[in-house]
Amino acid sequence: MNIAQDFPILYQTVNNCRLIYLDSAATSQKPLAVIEAMNEFYSKYNSNVHRGIHTLGTLATEKYEGARSKVAKFIKAKTPAQIIFTSGSTAALNLVACSYGRNNLKPGDELLITIAEHHSNLIPWQQVAKITGATLKCLDLETDGSLSLEKARQAITTQTKILAVHHISNVLGTISPIKELAHLVHAVGGIIAVDAAQSAPHLPLDVNDLDVDFLFFSGHKMCGPTGTGVLYGKKDLLEKMEPEHFGGEMNNLVEFHNATWREIPWKFEAGTPNIAGVVGLGAAIDYLNSVGMQNIAEHNAALTDYALDALAHVPELKIYGPQKNRHGLVTFNLGKLHPHDVATFLDAEGIAIRAGQHCAQPLIKWLGASSTARASFYLYNNEADIEALTQGLKNTREYFSV
Repeated sequence: MNIAQDFPILYQTVNNCRLIYLDSAATSQKPLAVIEAMNEFYSKYNSNVHRGIHTLGTLATEKYEGARSKVAKFIKAKTPAQIIFTSGSTAALNLVACSYGRNNLKPGDELLITIAEHHSNLIPWQQVAKITGATLKCLDLETDGSLSLEKARQAITTQTKILAVHHISNVLGTISPIKELAHLVHAVGGIIAVDAAQSAPHLPLDVNDLDVDFLFFSGHKMCGPTGTGVLYGKKDLLEKMEPEHFGGEMNNLVEFHNATWREIPWKFEAGTPNIAGVVGLGAAIDYLNSVGMQNIAEHNAALTDYALDALAHVPELKIYGPQKNRHGLVTFNLGKLHPHDVATFLDAEGIAIRAGQHCAQPLIKWLGASSTARASFYLYNNEADIEALTQGLKNTREYFSV
């Protein structure tokens, strides 16, 4: 099955070379089915949702809420009411931090995160800690960047009220033992909030089996459009939370000095949402389901192993993170070359990678680097792409006389 043929953008040349896109951890490409679904919305039933009683409004609302049901089934949520649409993982995390964190933390409580978190899963908690007086505490990693349950047991105490942690690291590709971490934090009365921005595109998810309290991810990393995201929460927690954004369609009764809120999920979705984007996200989920999430997981795991083996033969290449229990990406530096120079040279050969700090400055510093290069893979990549990257790095090394 030639998955790449479903992605129009991949059928082009860059700098007179075949495009090899290895930056899906930043954003994935979109299959034609997603593009067509969004075009169909705008050309056939563009209308606002939840308010118009005319035909177009009814169709738009059905498509929008249909996408919510698709997301719920995709992560095996018990009800679509547990699915809140946001503009991305960042907005979803901020909603949890502001609505739940600010109202449930106090001085003496502990917020536990790792140094490997994306800035979106660090900065909001920094601000919550400052406002509430809670302590922001670091869960130490192993020397290879992986997260061990033993260190988690040592770090989680009766003061731990929130554990916020990545499912897959966007820098190291390491996979966290979420189900076991949830058990540990629940045993002391705390909750777990999981950044699934890198795992939702790659792994089958079952929020009930994982027993997570909150989980969030972005549509644009999983074949969907930008400006779409999902927050999943346990029903009892969402019902107790207050909204952080206010406006139209999230309320029941509005008086001059008071207002009451609608039930979940709509009390968290004030104003006109990104309707076309959500329709596109629903189409992306249909597409991923047609390929099969288990097939995608196995493909990406095998491709990651293949890349680690292939890149090991590039002289002076330093790969960060463990050799096992990682998924979807390889982060590296080539000798003393600046990652921007490496990325620029590879781009001249049509190979797109990421270079920089990957919105994870504390982790990059912990790794002893100022920045790194990152190649990330998805369902449309293959071994030929890895071989091109490997040769491109050898050519880079030769060009700069490393």
